[in-house]
Amino acid sequence: MLAVTLVLPAYNEAEKLEDTVNKTIDALKNITDSFEIILAEDGSTDGTDKIAEALAKKYSFVEHLHSGDRMGRGGSLKRAFKKSTGNVMAYIDVDLSTDMSHLKELIDAVSVEDFDIATGSRMLPESNVKRTTKRSIASACFNALIRLLLKSRLYDHQCGFKSFKRVSLFKLIDDIEDEGWFWDTELLVLAQKREYRVKEFPVRWRQGASTKVKLISDVNSMGRQIIRMWLQKRRNN
Repeated sequence: MLAVTLVLPAYNEAEKLEDTVNKTIDALKNITDSFEIILAEDGSTDGTDKIAEALAKKYSFVEHLHSGDRMGRGGSLKRAFKKSTGNVMAYIDVDLSTDMSHLKELIDAVSVEDFDIATGSRMLPESNVKRTTKRSIASACFNALIRLLLKSRLYDHQCGFKSFKRVSLFKLIDDIEDEGWFWDTELLVLAQKREYRVKEFPVRWRQGASTKVKLISDVNSMGRQIIRMWLQKRRNN
């Protein structure tokens, strides 16, 4: 039986959260009768925690995980997945930058096509993407470095639209060192190193108006993580 856990990592998403949860419920009902939604709310200061708690009381299949202090994107995702019950697990960004019409493909890639991991991609020729030139250049450079230094075969590592087989993710999750924005990339690099089957597919994607990515500080942080993994790779060769 297909049982899906979908995690929504949320930091200061008071304006979007309820609408996103409702759209996610509608999309999941067209995929499976068995699902749960985990709101991984990470130290919000704008009332997101209260909205998340109200949604958890309204729907039996919604769970709110609150953190008083910032855990980071990776830390909050890891905690949520460890609380999950689904045999297929996924997460999507609350701003729904990736069009929800792709959700069934995301779930089917793991549950039907038997991939270990599936990820939406903004970097494939068929992808339909709108974002600023500055962010496009930064993303292209970042992904090129991952391919060059860490020998990834993927083209987009940071798209917030991923799914996993439960057993496959749990063999990796405790080996991921980063707890911030680099969590996605580290997971995909480790998965390829262990010869997991990873599906990368094109998506329709629109940059959110209030993205949480801080270009300079986050690029610096992820640059340090690339160097860390590259040094580890050299030591292990």
